[in-house]
Amino acid sequence: MKIPGRRILQVNEKYVELEVGAGEEWHAIVLWTIENGWGGLENLSLIPGLCGAAPMQNIGAYGVEIKDFLTWVEVLDRESLSIRKLNAKECKLGYRDSIFKNELKNKVIITKIGIQLTKEDHYQLNTSYGAIEEELKFLKIDNPTIHNVSRAVINIRESKLPNPKLLPNNGSFFKNPIIQHSDFVDLYRRFPDMPHYSMDNAEIKIPAGWLIDNAGLKGKRSGGVGTHINQALVIVNHDRASGKEVIQFARFIQKKVQDLYGIQITPEVNIYPS
Repeated sequence: MKIPGRRILQVNEKYVELEVGAGEEWHAIVLWTIENGWGGLENLSLIPGLCGAAPMQNIGAYGVEIKDFLTWVEVLDRESLSIRKLNAKECKLGYRDSIFKNELKNKVIITKIGIQLTKEDHYQLNTSYGAIEEELKFLKIDNPTIHNVSRAVINIRESKLPNPKLLPNNGSFFKNPIIQHSDFVDLYRRFPDMPHYSMDNAEIKIPAGWLIDNAGLKGKRSGGVGTHINQALVIVNHDRASGKEVIQFARFIQKKVQDLYGIQITPEVNIYPS
């Protein structure tokens, strides 16, 4: 995808709406918004990839998802070659999910996205998720700005995640599973250290990375593929492993987690038949 472009569509005292080409690098756009004092994307700093992929995956990190700011997505219909816009609701954005991974899978090409952000003077930071507050304390920052939060997120990601330019990887490969509270009660008795997050509908989200790590699979290697030594959720390619090897290794992880916890973890990524 090579479609470039970034421009301001609308701006008022509080908000700014942006149009961004699908071929723009995501992190570069995040830094651009921060430089201009527009809040919202700082928690999504240093996510690799292009802007057109953001709504497909509904990318998210540290308590923030692109659906919180997405206003529309422009797509090219692959059959008719017509261009149309889908509003945010029509995109059916969910947890690492969207219409582009379901009904419109392989049917459209994302060409542009619209994002609405808030000017920093009117913006409420989100620092409560993960290790952001700890990192801000380490940096000795008492009154953080969007720039400070971005820096904290970048520090955290660089300490835990492999640089794809140095170690090829598939990123966070599995979704965090969501289970019923009744099922969680028994699991928590067996694994009292299991981290968990309560959902609005009495369900429980459990970090897939912890499940894999606790199963003894962090840093596990099979041939040229393995889990990252610092983050078990990331599958890395050590030595020219094929796509088939990556999928086989992912299924090995799924079986280990299923056998130990009775939980089926599912991939975040699209997997296409060979």
